[in-house]
Amino acid sequence: MIQFKALPPLSLYVHIPWCIRKCPYCDFNSHEARGEAPQQAYVAALIQDLEQALPLVWGRRIQTIFFGGGTPSLLAPELLDQLLSQIRALLPLAHNVEITLEANPGTVEASRFAAFKASGINRLSLGIQSFDDTSLKMIGRIHDGSEARKAAEIALSTFDNVNLDLMYALPQQTMEATLKDITTAIQFKPQHISAYHLTLEPNTAFYHNPPSLPDDDTSAAMQEAIEQTLAAAEYEHYETSAFASKNRHCRHNLNYWEFGDYLGIGAGAHSKLSFGDYVLRQARLKHPTGYIEATSRKMHIESEHKLTREDLGFEFMMNALRLTDGFDVALFQERSGIAISQVQQALAKAESKGLIERNHLRIAPTLLGQRFLNELLQLFLPR
Repeated sequence: MIQFKALPPLSLYVHIPWCIRKCPYCDFNSHEARGEAPQQAYVAALIQDLEQALPLVWGRRIQTIFFGGGTPSLLAPELLDQLLSQIRALLPLAHNVEITLEANPGTVEASRFAAFKASGINRLSLGIQSFDDTSLKMIGRIHDGSEARKAAEIALSTFDNVNLDLMYALPQQTMEATLKDITTAIQFKPQHISAYHLTLEPNTAFYHNPPSLPDDDTSAAMQEAIEQTLAAAEYEHYETSAFASKNRHCRHNLNYWEFGDYLGIGAGAHSKLSFGDYVLRQARLKHPTGYIEATSRKMHIESEHKLTREDLGFEFMMNALRLTDGFDVALFQERSGIAISQVQQALAKAESKGLIERNHLRIAPTLLGQRFLNELLQLFLPR
């Protein structure tokens, strides 16, 4: 039986689907803006989408908001301001709500950033990926190293909570180049750094035409070197790819990893919402034009289903075991609505393989479990 004593914290995700050019490694729901994107119509559809979703979240307070994409910084500042005003009118927000906007260096202008801040954005996530011109060209980015450095300077002079996104194990990348990217990022003193291993995802250009990438041993060595370098600079490694200075964890992403709830609006956005005795998953239509048209007819929900007990056990672990310090045992039942006994067999197997360590209060991945996270998570897959 699924039963919640109290509902999990709630976040809002807003998807802005356009980008200037689709990167060859990107499997997100992003669409090149060919000509002028219908931004006004899209924002109107977002507001309609939110209005129609209100009965699902009535009375619940929003802890964090995240504008993801695509490239949300392409959105006209006045439209973002309009959208945030409507969100505030429709939903109760926590007094310390974290509001993040993703941006790419190729779209950075100081005046736009100042306008975004004035609208209420209080955290910026900047998609640097690399400061190296050769690496940036290899992965199809529209900016160069000097633009990346300028964007980081503008971001950190405008906002007091900034994340720099970096990638490693890039085509033909050396250990020296990897560490130069990390040390350059550290020199800007951002509050948060994300370091992602480049992976070849299905339905991407790189998957169908793979570039020459560092081998597994080299990639693992790069990961260890990144972790050591960031630790020496006093960044806490709190999630697989996330590093933060003290008290600057990304609260929105932490809500995902701790299996909180989130309402997703926009093309291709996903929601996970808990009720007294079930958990609902939704997905919106992916194509922006189709989404805009369907929202006016209340036909924009592409799929909707309730999670089973087995789904809940796996999905909780898929998120919480990304946290390097793991999770409190009590959090499992609190956020999934089911007893920890549901996954006891998988936990025992993971412990016997040395992938987790646990006691009656806490469960955490070992260093081995962090390195072989996919193998660890497979143990919790529904049969």
